[in-house]
Amino acid sequence: MPLSIDKLSRAALLRTRLSEAMARVGTNQTALARAIRVDRSTISQLLKDKGARLPNAHLVGACAQALGVSTDWLLGLSDRPESAADLLATSMTVSKAPRALIDEAIFDWHREAEGYKIRYVPATLPDMFKTQAVLEWEYGPHLGRTTEQAINAATDRLNWMRVSRSDYEIAMPLFELDSFAKGTGYYDGLPETARREQLSHLIELSEALYPRLRIYLFDARRLYSAPITVFGPLLAVLYLGQSYLAFRDTERIVTFTNHFDHLVKEASITSRALPDHLRALEQQIA
Repeated sequence: MPLSIDKLSRAALLRTRLSEAMARVGTNQTALARAIRVDRSTISQLLKDKGARLPNAHLVGACAQALGVSTDWLLGLSDRPESAADLLATSMTVSKAPRALIDEAIFDWHREAEGYKIRYVPATLPDMFKTQAVLEWEYGPHLGRTTEQAINAATDRLNWMRVSRSDYEIAMPLFELDSFAKGTGYYDGLPETARREQLSHLIELSEALYPRLRIYLFDARRLYSAPITVFGPLLAVLYLGQSYLAFRDTERIVTFTNHFDHLVKEASITSRALPDHLRALEQQIA
């Protein structure tokens, strides 16, 4: 809805939307007048007046509050009838994040965004690219018998990626793969054989799925990113560890998208160069 309309059109739109809002909640002029403590004639005149006269802000605001809509919508300044509080509640949701991708939340988001580009900054190596040995080493101490579920979930994600119509871009810090190859930091104690097998698996996937899968490595000394996933124009998800913060409002999705695209633009290792970089890391494992 254009923000710049003449006064006569805005007054007509106000009458139309006020009638729509009253019908939606099943109220009438008498009940609305009682709710906002004005005479019934005030509401009647507001609905029947064919001129360009607009009511005062207090009356419009009172009507909006009583009917559960926004003042901006009544006045034609927004196409969304929800109040600001309702818009915020639906634009951001919080859900629990399991230790491994066993739940359906992530999978549902991937399916919802099929056909759109999916941008992803993982917390470690992407689970769907991990070998069974790495998954067992990583999740076994925490999940016990459910480790098999984590492995199956990761396999499901990879199988989905192979056949879906989405393009995937992944950005990771350089030190993540360097630490993995050396078995230091988070990966301390991971056997050499598992690390070699994992790097070989990554090389195979990055070559077989290119260009639908593109992985970039950025220098964390110059750039930083929290774990995020941007599901096309539909959704942006921030991973906090125990929770996902999911945003559906356009402004935040654009902000997350621009952040990710900057990581790709400034990447030290491009997707084309990744296989050779992985081979060099593989050779470092004696």
